[in-house]
Formats: sequence, structure tokens, C-alpha cells
Amino acid sequence: MGSIDEYVAELEPADRDSIHRVYAVASALAPEAEQGRGYGMPALVYRGKPLLSVMRAKKHIGVYPFSPAAVAEVAGILADHPAIGLDKGTIRFQPEHPLPEAAIEALVRARMAQIDG
Repeated sequence: MGSIDEYVAELEPADRDSIHRVYAVASALAPEAEQGRGYGMPALVYRGKPLLSVMRAKKHIGVYPFSPAAVAEVAGILADHPAIGLDKGTIRFQPEHPLPEAAIEALVRARMAQIDG
């Protein structure tokens, strides 16, 4: 897998739009983040560490902040969204039920704070 842009370009339109939106929100909060890799996945890299990856899986789109603690920080924001699933280090959603922008922002801020810490 290459860059985020290459990965996103290969996706179906609905997936492409959903994934691009998450990366766009993250990039706006961390403009110094660069496209790179984290654990073999295309990812935004912030200060040399993976910040966020968003990938299409077989049954969902997964958001991977490389931190279970960052996912836990946004669990409350997502509690009222039954179509969004949480696991230890992953947030799952479908294109027709996108992540709220506030949740993406909180997730990115939490991960940036960990990296900066």
C-alpha cells in the first residue's frame, strides 16, 4: 500500500468520500502531519509517530488512532450513535452513518496530546 491519496483513490465513491472526510478533519487539526505509514497501513504521521489511519474493511470502515486510550476518550461522544461501533483500538462506521466531526476532532486531539506528552 502506498500513500493515503493512492489508497483513497482506489476506493468506491461512498467509501472514498467517507474516508477522505476523516482525513480532512484530522489534517485541518494537525496541518504538520504528513502522509506515511503506521503498522503497515497508510496513515497520517505526526512528529514521527502514527496519528491516525482510516481503512475500508470487509464489513465497515475502521478508524485506527494507534491508541486504545484515544478511543476511550471519545466513547462518550459516540454513545448516542448506535450505528458506530467501538473496540479496544478501533472505531467502526458505515459511509451512510459517518462519524460526527466533533468525535473525529476529539480523537485527533487526544492522540496528538499523547504524542506531544
